[in-house]
Amino acid sequence: MFAAIAALLLLALYRLTLAPTTAMWDTGEYMAVAYTMSLPHPPGNPLFVLLGRTASLLPIAPTVAMRLNLLAAGAGAGSAGFWFLIGERVLRGSGVSRPWRLAGAAAGTLLGATAFTVWNQSVANEKVYTIALLFLTLISWLALRWLDEPEGDRRDRLLMVIAYLLGLGYTNHMAGFLPVPALAAAVLLTRPQVLLRPGLMAALLASLAIGLTPILTQPVRAASSPPLNHGEISACQNGFHLGCTFSAETVSRVREYLGRQQYGKPSLLERQAPLSAQMGMWWLYFRWQWLRDVPGRAVSLQVLLASLMLGLGLYGVWRHWQADRLTFTYLGPLLLTVTVLLVWYMNFRYGYSQAPPLGNSVPREVRDRDYFFLWSYSAWGLWAGLGLTTVALTIRGKGVGRPNLRAVFAVAILGFAVVPLVTNAPDASRARQTFTRDAAVDVLNSVEPYGILITNGDNDTYPLWYAQQVEGVRKDVTVAVGSLLGLDWYVRELLKRPVYRYDTVRSPALFGDRTWAPPTKPLMAVDPAAPELFPSYVELRQPALFTKDSIVARVGPGVITHDQLAVFQMIKDSFPVRSIYFMGPTGPYARALGLGPYLVDDGLVARLVPRTSAGLPGTVPVRLFGDEVHIDPTRALALWDSFAGPAALRRQGLWRDPASASMPALYVAGGLAIAEALRESGARDDAERITREALELDRESGLGFIPPGARMN
Repeated sequence: MFAAIAALLLLALYRLTLAPTTAMWDTGEYMAVAYTMSLPHPPGNPLFVLLGRTASLLPIAPTVAMRLNLLAAGAGAGSAGFWFLIGERVLRGSGVSRPWRLAGAAAGTLLGATAFTVWNQSVANEKVYTIALLFLTLISWLALRWLDEPEGDRRDRLLMVIAYLLGLGYTNHMAGFLPVPALAAAVLLTRPQVLLRPGLMAALLASLAIGLTPILTQPVRAASSPPLNHGEISACQNGFHLGCTFSAETVSRVREYLGRQQYGKPSLLERQAPLSAQMGMWWLYFRWQWLRDVPGRAVSLQVLLASLMLGLGLYGVWRHWQADRLTFTYLGPLLLTVTVLLVWYMNFRYGYSQAPPLGNSVPREVRDRDYFFLWSYSAWGLWAGLGLTTVALTIRGKGVGRPNLRAVFAVAILGFAVVPLVTNAPDASRARQTFTRDAAVDVLNSVEPYGILITNGDNDTYPLWYAQQVEGVRKDVTVAVGSLLGLDWYVRELLKRPVYRYDTVRSPALFGDRTWAPPTKPLMAVDPAAPELFPSYVELRQPALFTKDSIVARVGPGVITHDQLAVFQMIKDSFPVRSIYFMGPTGPYARALGLGPYLVDDGLVARLVPRTSAGLPGTVPVRLFGDEVHIDPTRALALWDSFAGPAALRRQGLWRDPASASMPALYVAGGLAIAEALRESGARDDAERITREALELDRESGLGFIPPGARMN
């Protein structure tokens, strides 16, 4: 009962701080694939897709996004409930009285549940990690039950349930196998005779295999060409057929998909950074758990809190080892697995925020990877709670002064568990964060009906997928991801994409003055059944010219890649019947293709025009941080005044993730460019207003995009 109360209280906390919609990074993708039963990037996460689809249909919140965020919150809160049960069992094995067991278990549960990464991941369904944490804690609780259970059928059934949950958890994420080393240690150290029972071993393998069956949904669903079909893992080209869906070719594709071979991760023997640096990354993120490292916070206080939490945890581990060797046979190896072994296995490069003095002289991760250590920091709360309880009981029993005062002081010591709840509340909460969704709508509404928008990937793409697939916003726009256009399967996915009717009722006012006819020709005039749609690259030993009507783009010398060939093919076959846009106010992707002279910037996106923008009536040339851009000030002003992103960014306040700051920075750069164009065209009042708004966004969000005193030109 007390574990359920703890879980419900934390669910209430997570609900109060829940993100109302999508967020940066993979949130938009995973919401889109859950809602449409599609396939995300490797390793696919079939169980999450099934759970997410179910959650999206339940009447537990007013919107699909909130329902999926509540799925993450429920999993995080459920994990806390199991940590409570585990903590109470360990303290019981240490001989602690029941009131203190409950208090100590509550302290450890609160510490783990309000650690920054655990809390932050429990209020937005960024990926699958809180569900993976739920599996880890459930299996761990069952493992302790197995250790306590006497010989008999019930103990064997517990092992079979654990084996099933291991397989099922793996289909959510590979972290589902994190308990395996600890389970192996517990069996070998306490009951190795289990391994000598062939019948039980066969039953465990069968249970594991049954748990893995959600994987079978992936090739079946892939065969029906869902909206997002990452990897094209089914060999079927025309819908589900038993033969090709489970053919040797499909099995091979599924194996590559589950193994994440697309990413080409090096061998564990080939370290991407020294192990000392990788442990340093773990320590940096450990410091964040108790006081998130943001501007204005004292690093010394953060280090002090982290050192105290580290000491409490290590003390808890030592006391656990002394007092309850039985449960330590499982929980001790588990702690080792989710700390040192996990750091070694992940083999990350230097962290995004790690070792600033080294700068770009070392390869870095594209973002901070603290979420990969979610299990580590959540589990640490258990041992820190044990350490805290031991300190409190020591003061109560052996301290100086009257017993009643010592008891009060001991209870106050346990109150330390509320520290991360207080220190992390401003940073872990996502309650006011609607910027990502609003920015996605602003970008899509910047594109003319039936237009093609070429993005870069991740943060400028996944929110668009969410807006289109979940909320149905501007599905007429074709989002073509530049980083994926280098893969034939993705080009085929685009070619299969149906043409969605432009919604005139929800249309932006800017495009409401004419009738827009849907396109009748394919995006590209290539055969989607061809085994190779474009070569991987073409080497140009001398400059070449790409021409399309009045467009003449100079390319090379050098290498022109698969994705660039696909973009040129789209321009050749679809433009100008379908307008083409590039993400970013200066269209850096298009400029690399020699298309810079044919771009007009519309604030957040750059529009391809059929002749040089320098000679296009109504455009104004301005210089933005060294680049010359052309802007139609009338159109750009109408777009800026329709944007919801700036207001959402101001509500959100400080932008806490510098690795994703490129999206809010689009508004700063785009706003300043629009203001300069308005100034050049004589609209000085609007120019001053937008300049002020852009600079305020930069300052209030802490982006630092504009250096103090800097000018655009």
